[in-house]
Amino acid sequence: MQKFNCIIVEDEPLAAEILQDYVTQVSFLQLKAVCANAIIATEILRNNQIDLIFLDINLPKLKGLDFIKTLQRPPAIILTTAYHEYALQGYEHNVLDYLLKPIEFSRFLKAVNKLTTPAATTNSTQTDDRKYHFFNVNKKMVKVFYDEILYIESQREYVKIATRTQAILTKLALNEVEELLQNEHFVRVHRSFIVAKDKIEAYSATDVEINGKQIPIGRGYKDEVWEVLGN
Repeated sequence: MQKFNCIIVEDEPLAAEILQDYVTQVSFLQLKAVCANAIIATEILRNNQIDLIFLDINLPKLKGLDFIKTLQRPPAIILTTAYHEYALQGYEHNVLDYLLKPIEFSRFLKAVNKLTTPAATTNSTQTDDRKYHFFNVNKKMVKVFYDEILYIESQREYVKIATRTQAILTKLALNEVEELLQNEHFVRVHRSFIVAKDKIEAYSATDVEINGKQIPIGRGYKDEVWEVLGN
């Protein structure tokens, strides 16, 4: 079975000790570090391949939810806290799960088992070298492979992510998705559209065509788009 490298970010020694004990009881988890704050965790993430973070929300120096915002490509995250009122806000950050203290082992196991199922909610990782992301859709995490995305369209405070088999709405800004997809095979063609370069079937001076849909090229993006398309 695949091993998942994890870290614990927790400033309460007893809570950290309980989580550490739970991790050692799960065969597919491998603990790499216990961090007393998010600053230490940042250094660990910089120097190690980490698949999962157990993250307390109320941390010194940098709060847990603010820490998530600093991560360009976060691993799977399980939030741990004594305060249930942060649950919805946590899921808006596409977390894997949300554990309320005191944490029972059975509940812990249910959360980490999501890593080994097809519906696992890892934020950004690879399966057989295929990158994917789990997006929050009506409080359910939906897995989308990057190489299946045709285009992303801004719809006010939401974005629509279109593939050949589905179109999902998730509450994100287009700029956030653009940052998530940076260095991948996507290009911003309009203030409201990002498209997959390899899915472009035809183009003109004013638009690109993907899966039969005409997507406009914005005036301010024309030079970049034409450079990408080889003109």
